Amino acid sequence: MAQDIRFIVLNSDEALDGDWRRLLLGIDGIKIVAEVEEPALLPQAVKQFPVQAVLVNLGVTPDVVLAQIVQILKDQPDLVVFAASDSTDGQLILKTMRAGVREFLPIPIDKNMLVEAVDKIATHQTETTKLGKIITVMGAAGGMGASVLAANLATELVDVTGGKVTIVDLDYRFGQTAMLLDVEPTFTLADLCQSPEHLEVQVIERALVKHPCGLAVLSRPPTFTQADQITAAACVGVLSTLQQFNDYIVVDGPLRSDAGAQNILDISDVNLMVLQLLVPTVRNAARIIEVMRDNGYNLDRTKLVCNRVGRDSSTLQVDDVASTLSKPVFAEIPDDWQSVSGAINLGETLESFSPKSKVRTAIREIAELLHDPSSQSDDKEAPKKGLMGRIFSNA
Repeated sequence: MAQDIRFIVLNSDEALDGDWRRLLLGIDGIKIVAEVEEPALLPQAVKQFPVQAVLVNLGVTPDVVLAQIVQILKDQPDLVVFAASDSTDGQLILKTMRAGVREFLPIPIDKNMLVEAVDKIATHQTETTKLGKIITVMGAAGGMGASVLAANLATELVDVTGGKVTIVDLDYRFGQTAMLLDVEPTFTLADLCQSPEHLEVQVIERALVKHPCGLAVLSRPPTFTQADQITAAACVGVLSTLQQFNDYIVVDGPLRSDAGAQNILDISDVNLMVLQLLVPTVRNAARIIEVMRDNGYNLDRTKLVCNRVGRDSSTLQVDDVASTLSKPVFAEIPDDWQSVSGAINLGETLESFSPKSKVRTAIREIAELLHDPSSQSDDKEAPKKGLMGRIFSNA
């Protein structure tokens, strides 16, 4: 597939949510930027988010859904609409195609049929704008070092790629991205989320504060009240706009498992899950992965990063984590609290504070791997569960 295909999904049947997400996100290059349940919400979603395709469930009120599709296609004739239904009535199919729907897909949707339909979009895609990649960094629990990794990974990506990189702090209440990078934002994420439907590239660019290395920073709001007003849809809108003029967007967070977090994972290219060699952390990671699997997320996009490896007190090993979670560990970051704490307290990056430290070297290697995945294959078979894995599975 030449480039990403961004979808909006309209579906009011909860029983299909996981299956449809699993189908779409299982196809390389597909991103889900919004999921709506009511047909009346579809026009606003299409207006707010730049997308190439819409997948709709005609459900029990196909005429209502088709009326919305007709109106949307009047305003955006290049939009591709796929319609799915558990009815194969000839009259319904004919009515659907007359409404401008590109493909009619029987429910349950056949994956090969969906892949073929998506390939047609990619083949006829006329837009040549390359969208930036979104990398989320989330901790399996608090205190895992995810924010430190996100901040330093973003600065390393600037150096490795020479391109435009923005870091976004999605820990709305307690995020420390601006502090870690020692920048003073004038505007924050909350300012941009007040009127997401009117967001333009120029508006977002003015809200970003620049780090000396060239990294752009979008900070969390200064007050809890502003934080509470941020919606998941607004965040996705901001990230979608950022993709238009960045090579990479590094997202610090979310350290949550709610609808907002799910929206961010839908649109992400890579999700780095940070954990340490501690039993409670590995158990948390197992629960998160289980929920993601049940909800249909493509777990190939989630990569494990073990932080503070080599601490004398640790009785777990990296192989224990891989076998327990049935996923290979993508990267290891060694323990060097002296360098990390010094950089944190001074608001400096590791590149500036301790450029030769092992931690900085490890994070730079992660940046290089994400920018050029061919430099190392992580498609290793996960180790079989040993004694430690059996202990975790029985927890």
